[in-house]
Formats: sequence, structure tokens, C-alpha cells
Amino acid sequence: MFLVTGATGNVGGELVRLLARTHQGVRALTRDPASAELPATIEAVPGDLNVARTLRPALAGARGVFLLPGYPDMPAILTEIRAAGVEHVVLLSGSSAASGDMSNAISAYMIRSEEAAKYSGVPWTILRPSGFMSNALRWIPQLRAGDVVREPFADAAVAVIDPADIAAVAAAVFRSPRPHKGQTYELSGPDALLPGDRLRLLGAVLRRNLRLEALPHDEAREQMSREMPAAYVDAFFDFYVHGTLDESRVHPTAAQILGRPPRTFLQWAHEHKEAFR
Repeated sequence: MFLVTGATGNVGGELVRLLARTHQGVRALTRDPASAELPATIEAVPGDLNVARTLRPALAGARGVFLLPGYPDMPAILTEIRAAGVEHVVLLSGSSAASGDMSNAISAYMIRSEEAAKYSGVPWTILRPSGFMSNALRWIPQLRAGDVVREPFADAAVAVIDPADIAAVAAAVFRSPRPHKGQTYELSGPDALLPGDRLRLLGAVLRRNLRLEALPHDEAREQMSREMPAAYVDAFFDFYVHGTLDESRVHPTAAQILGRPPRTFLQWAHEHKEAFR
């Protein structure tokens, strides 16, 4: 049986459905099982990653855990996982962890999460994906108002990856854990695309002439500051304005593990086009 944290999120939601379809026992961790919109075949269990001891019932009998990063006491979470006898942790991290830059708030929480996994005594695999294709869903309010999307960091190309492919990699690692234990995998989509490239492809799917306007840095900072802590805003500017993170590199790892190419953004857009209607 596998426990999936972040089970209602972009990656975790895909993973619980994938494991269920392949007849793997799966539990979905959520703070409120009653409100979780999950298939009936999936066992929703309560727990809060901010309070490690609340995970104990959910961990009982689990042999694998898909774990989100960035919680205040990752070592305590991993201690509970080890005490439950879990055989393998697959940690979702991020590409910026490779920098080792503890002065960047986002990189720092990824690095600390990876260190907690590595020193936990539980066999681990770390996934470091690039930006998610699903980030395009943030454009929905603007697209409902017209054909122009104003976007920060318009000159930053990212080899975005479909969260479903991240989930598929995690599922493959769980199915055949031996070669993957102790490995850190950089994951990307098949193409490095600017935001304008992604919007153009989405427009072709929606049959709309969509146009991207670069959001000036001062406006971007003001807008982002309303949505996230200042340290995270600084981190994104560090990545994409000061150039400390290059997510344009295409990595072969997902294709090697899955035995097929990762999905293109065009495929993702076709699959999710109804969300933009």
C-alpha cells in the first residue's frame, strides 16, 4: 500500500488515480477527507504534514510514501515514516535544489527537504521537475476577460512538464524500486518554451488569437506580493530576472524511466482545453 501526500494537488491527484488504475493499494492524505473530491476506490485518510504525529494512522501498513517538500519540520515527518516501517520514500523536490543556494527561500526549502530524506534512514528517490504545464491554468481569469495574457518573466524559457508525467515516473519508481533507490532525477518536458510559445499553442487548441504582454517587473513584484511571502517573490526574481535558475534544459530522464517521450505542451493543452472554455 502506498500513501500519497498532496493527494488533491496537480501531481498527487494524478498519482492516486494512476496507482488505483493499476490496482495498487493507495491512501490519499488530506486534512479533510470528507471534502476531498477523490474516486470512491481511493481511501482518503486524515493527516497534517505540519503536525508529524498526525500521520501515524495514515502510515500504518504503508510500504511507500510520496512526499511533498517544504514543511517546517521535515525531519520529524521522516522520523514518523521510518518508525512506521516504510520501505521507500519518493520525495517531490524541484530543479532549483541543484543550486545548493540556501540564500534563496525556495531553493532552501527544497534542499532542506532533500537532506531530511537522505538522512532519514529510509530508502529514498528524489524527483526534481522543472516548471509544471499546469501553471498555464493561472491564465484562466485573464482568458475569460479577453485574448491578452499579461505574464511576468516573459523571456524565461522553461522545459515545462506535465504533472501527469511526474506522477507516472513516481508510479514507475514505486513499482520497481530497486534501481531507483538513492537516485535523484531531473525531470523536464520535451521542449523549452517561452510563456508566449505556450500561449500560442494554447490559442491554436482553443482556436483563439491569444497574445502575451510582458508584465513589467515592478507590476509583477506588486502582484506576486499579494499572493505569496516576500521571500518567495525575491526567490522568483532571483531565478528568472537575475538568471540563477535555467529551466530550459531538456532532460532525458522521464523518457528513460517511462519508456516513452514525455507529453508535449500541445498534448497537455488538448487534454485540458475545457478548463479554458
